[in-house]
Amino acid sequence: MKTLRVLVALLTSDNDYQIEQAASATQMASKLGVEAKIVYADNDAINQSTQILKAIQAAPEERPDAVVFEPVGGTAFPQVARAAATVGVGWVVMNRETNYITELRQTCKAPVFMLSSDHFEVGRIQGRQFAALLPGGGSVLHIQGPSESLTAKERLLGTMEVKPANIHLTTLKGQWTEESAQRAVRSWLKLSTSQKSHIDLIGSQNDAMAIGARKVFQEIPNEAERNRWLNLPFTGCDGLPKTGQSWLRSGLLAATIRTPPLAGQAIELLVGAYQHGKIPPERVLVAPTSLPGLEALHPSKP
Repeated sequence: MKTLRVLVALLTSDNDYQIEQAASATQMASKLGVEAKIVYADNDAINQSTQILKAIQAAPEERPDAVVFEPVGGTAFPQVARAAATVGVGWVVMNRETNYITELRQTCKAPVFMLSSDHFEVGRIQGRQFAALLPGGGSVLHIQGPSESLTAKERLLGTMEVKPANIHLTTLKGQWTEESAQRAVRSWLKLSTSQKSHIDLIGSQNDAMAIGARKVFQEIPNEAERNRWLNLPFTGCDGLPKTGQSWLRSGLLAATIRTPPLAGQAIELLVGAYQHGKIPPERVLVAPTSLPGLEALHPSKP
């Protein structure tokens, strides 16, 4: 049986979740005897589509058997997906809902499916965390992912669905990285409106951006002001062992949400499809969990 070749195309190498995605792919590939090539798009959609298109247009002996990718930007490259299907390359979209998967599954002999954390539920959990930490209501500085990111949109919808009406969000936008959150928070602090804002909690759509925000508040020269910000609860999402869970144990985060990396599971499902004929369903959702459990969250001190 020939070695299965998989291209794993990820967003950026400057993000703990994407690094964990790559590690999970590498570990599963090694376990199952798969040849996995990891590429990063540096958060550039054109770069990512070019990386994938170049791979599927290669000579048959160099072409991957399947592409596993987490899309940058607002689309999941439907034209590239159809090009992959035309040459019989499997197609796995991670953390993104797409409307072309059904069509491709009807014509492509290779496995085609979506694999995602349940981002609506991620948002709902975060909204419940806000409620547990601020039982009397309050204001949250909410650092979201990119405007075009469906993951960010779904997490926000989930949060808005369950958060109490007496919890209000002030929104900043990041790019899933510490550095992007630092830029957003620094810019916000320069606004006159920020000086008048009373914030009770810093809630971020991922752990990296939550820590980026913390680093900005650590730079505030006035000790009393600095301590006021740093003593607020900070929450995030992803909950990876070496980052989010570690920050939770050390007290840098009050809560996070565990969203397991998916690339390794995608490779495992592909092996099941190619080698054992077990075709995955069109849409595979992975449930997130609150860390700590919601019942263990204590109200923030005023």
